[in-house]
Amino acid sequence: MHELGIVFHIIKRLETLALQESLSNIQSVTLELGEVSGIVPDFLQDGWKWAVKKEGLLLRDSKLIIEKIPAVTYCEDCKKEYGTVEHGKICPYCKSEKTYLIRGNEVMIKQVEAVEPTEDDLAQDKKNSSTSNSASDSATSEVKPVSVDSGMKMTD
Repeated sequence: MHELGIVFHIIKRLETLALQESLSNIQSVTLELGEVSGIVPDFLQDGWKWAVKKEGLLLRDSKLIIEKIPAVTYCEDCKKEYGTVEHGKICPYCKSEKTYLIRGNEVMIKQVEAVEPTEDDLAQDKKNSSTSNSASDSATSEVKPVSVDSGMKMTD
């Protein structure tokens, strides 16, 4: 099940993004998943649910939203596009085998819904890092949701 490895790769990318954008809690992640990527969405969801329980507060209770990208093939002879899953490698229009996949094998983080820490949260974090207060003393102020377009391709 390579889906669990993909989940851990996504989590590492999200941790980097959270540091860059000063995000304290990721609520959802939208992943674009190509129809012929070789990844089983149900296995990916199961791996996500398991992994976020093991991770810290950044991802706790976050949702993984999967958007399917249809597989499309291009025929070099007749210059037409067609559904890859429905027709395979041979063009349904001219029966040519001079075809190639133009989309449908991608795996990309499309969007991350997260919360920004408030000024009180940042001040409390600074205070907690300089003292040995317990976790129960941390700030509980409200945070607002923000949308971060990550633009992260999983092939990087």
